[in-house]
Amino acid sequence: MRIVFVAAPLQGHLLPLIPLAAACRDAGHEVILASGVDVPDVRGLRTADIGGSFSLARAAIRVSLRRPGLARSEMKGTAGHGFVGELFGRANLALVDPLMELARRERPDLIVFESLSEAGAIVAGRLAIPSVLQENTLWPAPDLFQAVITSSALAGLDVPAPELTIAVTPPSMRPAPAGALPMRPVPFSGGGAIPGWLREPAGKPRVLVSRSTLTGPNDGDPGPAVIAAAGGIDAEFVLVRPAGTRGLPSNVRAVDRVPLDELLPRAAAFIHHAGAGSVLGGLAAGVPQLAVPGAGDRKHNAEMLARRGAGLAVPADAITADHLNRLLTDQSVRTAAQEVAAEIAAMPAPAAIVPHLEKLVSG
Repeated sequence: MRIVFVAAPLQGHLLPLIPLAAACRDAGHEVILASGVDVPDVRGLRTADIGGSFSLARAAIRVSLRRPGLARSEMKGTAGHGFVGELFGRANLALVDPLMELARRERPDLIVFESLSEAGAIVAGRLAIPSVLQENTLWPAPDLFQAVITSSALAGLDVPAPELTIAVTPPSMRPAPAGALPMRPVPFSGGGAIPGWLREPAGKPRVLVSRSTLTGPNDGDPGPAVIAAAGGIDAEFVLVRPAGTRGLPSNVRAVDRVPLDELLPRAAAFIHHAGAGSVLGGLAAGVPQLAVPGAGDRKHNAEMLARRGAGLAVPADAITADHLNRLLTDQSVRTAAQEVAAEIAAMPAPAAIVPHLEKLVSG
């Protein structure tokens, strides 16, 4: 079986697909990742660049000019699916033709696409082959699918529904969409080198601090506030890809890109911008999190985490030493995080999903 996995050319969209893609490859199937973003490690999978004319920034400007009120709500994280549907409806138009060219050349039996890459469904429909929608956010995948295909950019196109939807959100965070197949969200950060000192025990609690791979308005970088508050905390703070390293307290260190999926299980806590991949990665590791609410789905993600009790939702400019201390000492937060980690571990692994994909093709 030949399978094309389709993701928008953005790291946070491609990386969640790789564990299932690798499981399909390991089961003997031929797999191609169709995206266009460079990451250090894709587990040896074959890749194809379909993102030559894709520009999320250009699409965002056009949608914002047409819908300024909706754009303002999006910056506050209160636009729901309205802005993201219009944004990725427009952005996906740039993916359809190169994906169709790839599909005609590779002749896939199946297309798997992530929540905001509906070009995969469009091309699957044109080829009359089955498609699978893999959830990669904390919003239900069918809701995002509907928001994108009904956007003004895609409204005139025939976009068939996927034959199967895969849900990765732990049930205690949010029930799976009706009829969806649950799958364990396996953290994968795309590689990177771990410096020797970071492989050694810190001698005190170690807190990882990350920021978004995208920069822009309200991108929620917690780094500056952590630097300002960390000096009096008995812990080591590790800033991953920090925007700046001036004036770091003695207990704050900086590193370039590192595989967070390898480091999180040994961390005492995780502070980040509330991206879905970061939230799920921290939950899988069972570590308390501080997530920064912000634009897009980040307010939704941070608040969902806080409602479950597995983390704190704190705006970047409001982070204080009290928040850092609570993150490290509140046993109820740690217990909730570990409960969700156990729940994730009990979900079916990607390898268990492969037979369901095979059945779609074999009938």
